Order: sequence, then C-alpha cells, then structure tokens
Amino acid sequence: MNTSNRIKNTQIALDRDLREQALLLLKEVRAVDGVDALSEQFLRGLAEPGLGHTHLIVTLNGKLVGLAATDEETTELAVHPAHRRQGIGKALIDATPSASIWAHGNTVGAQALASTLRMKKTRELLVMEVDGLALEESAKFLDPEGITHSSLANAPIEKSAAEAKWLQANNEAFDWHPEQGGWTTYRLAQAQKASWYKDADVLFLWDGEEVVGFHWVKQHSAELQEIYVVGLSAAYRGRGLGDPLVRLGLHHMKAQGAKKVVLYVEADNKPAVAAYEKLGFSVAESHVVYEK
Repeated sequence: MNTSNRIKNTQIALDRDLREQALLLLKEVRAVDGVDALSEQFLRGLAEPGLGHTHLIVTLNGKLVGLAATDEETTELAVHPAHRRQGIGKALIDATPSASIWAHGNTVGAQALASTLRMKKTRELLVMEVDGLALEESAKFLDPEGITHSSLANAPIEKSAAEAKWLQANNEAFDWHPEQGGWTTYRLAQAQKASWYKDADVLFLWDGEEVVGFHWVKQHSAELQEIYVVGLSAAYRGRGLGDPLVRLGLHHMKAQGAKKVVLYVEADNKPAVAAYEKLGFSVAESHVVYEK
C-alpha cells in the first residue's frame, strides 16, 4: 500500500467528527501500548485551535488509522495497532516538517521503526514514581528557617505580582529547557487554562516577598498526582532549599489524598534523578526523542 498519497494535512481542532475519531484512536493505542501516544500539550491541541498545531492523518475506509500532531518543532504520532507494519508510521514521519519525533514509552515497535529509518536518539525523559511508605516519608515537610510557604491562592502579595515572580523563577530555573524555558505572560496564561489547573496547587517558598522557588502540582485524580514543574529562583540555588521545595509539594499532595506521585525528569539530569531516588522515587517509564 502506498501510504504517502493517503496523507491529509488538517487541523483536527476545527473538525468535531475527526476529533472524536482521534480520541478513539488514542484510546485504542493506549490499550495496547500501555502509554499515551500524545503528551498533554498535543492532546489539548486536538481541541484548542489557538495552540496552532497541525495534523497529518491517514484514513482507511473512512476510519482514522494514523495521526501525527506537530507544532513545527516536534511531532508526536499514533498508528492504530491493527494497521502497524504497513508503512503508515514511516509515511507520517517522512511527511512531518519537524525533525524531532517523540516516542512515548519508547515501545519495541517505536525502537524498531527508528532503527529502520536510521534515526538517532537525542533526548530521554524519565517518568519516576513514589508510593506507599516511601511517599509517607518523603511528604514530611517543615519550613526552612526564615522561609514561609503559601499557594498562589493565598500568596502574601497581589496575585499578579506573585505570577510575575513565578514566571521569573520558572525562566531562571529552566533557561536551558526546550519546552519549559522562555515562557511569556501569555504562555503562562494559556497553561492556566488547562481543565485541571488550580491556584491552590501552585505552591511557593517565600523569603519575605521574594519567591525562593515554586512547586506546581497536577492532580490526575485524588489518588494519582504529579510534580508538574518545580524550580528554584537563581538567587536561592546552592542553599539546600531544593529538598524542602519538593517536600512541600509532596506534603500538599499527600494531604489531598495522593497514593502515588509521578514526575518527569530529563534522563541526563543526573543530580535531579539522584535527588528524587533519595526521596524514594523509581523509574516507571521512558520517553524518547528521535531525530530524522
């Protein structure tokens, strides 16, 4: 089957029927692979045209069997389990304008396809998790001397000022990061529109009215929660404040009923991986970027 001439360029967010087909495809892929094919941002892009994502699709007999979502810099894709090894994945990768392709879960099939196409692994993102007694222990928190804590909902300064300091701390902590760094006020506002977002789940350590660091929590459910983003302001690095900042979030999540906490961390960030392992986290999944 010549798949390349079956690829259509579209924007799924503007087509309700196609969006429903895409969600069904992703559900069927997860049932087999055990991992979501699209990250949260690209999943939102299926419903939010303002994110500007474009989609390459392959349909057979009116059914969506292949999907690639791209923001021009990176691409994520899904192929229906019953239609794999038919050239659909290769055709989608060849057609996408970006060189960077995410393989969530880095499944055996993804590895085989990357090898066939002579693609190189350039980035690895680990999913780590903690539960049980290890979570109980790591959720113990006390304010460091001279430091206080709050959420964005009860910050000691005006909310807009707190958000500005949060944004500054984020960009200082992630000036090296391809997705989390260089955020603007608009980018933060877009992130706050996520259905799960709550001001009460954005936590801060304060030195007077200065943000020491922030810990942004995501609740997938009462029992499953996530260290979504955590970062220290530049002025407070090297002072032993990273551990209490992480514990602040874990304490908050445990108080909200969390039984398991997950996080994402770059595999080559050895100090961070070691720090999380010290708190009882272990690696659960690996997500990889391949370059074509």
